[in-house]
Amino acid sequence: MTAIVCVSQSWGIGRDGALSGTNLEVYARLSGISGLQVIASGGVGTLEHFAEGIIEGEADAVLAASVFHFGTFTIRQVKEYMASQGIPVRL
Repeated sequence: MTAIVCVSQSWGIGRDGALSGTNLEVYARLSGISGLQVIASGGVGTLEHFAEGIIEGEADAVLAASVFHFGTFTIRQVKEYMASQGIPVRL
């Protein structure tokens, strides 16, 4: 299985640590044209950002670090929120 993670400053990683959300437009575009699995990365700061990456950004997965390193959320909290938004996750 092949996946693409956006690493360009303007696509995703430039938002890394900003906690202001991922670049949903770019992920949705990539998902529609690439045929690859897309991982939304950079900028996740709220529970809503996780769901937005999947629902609006059409990504196959969402990658985050800061919210876990700083103890903002637990992985369980994120999974439970995503499940409440209708996104299939393993709990």
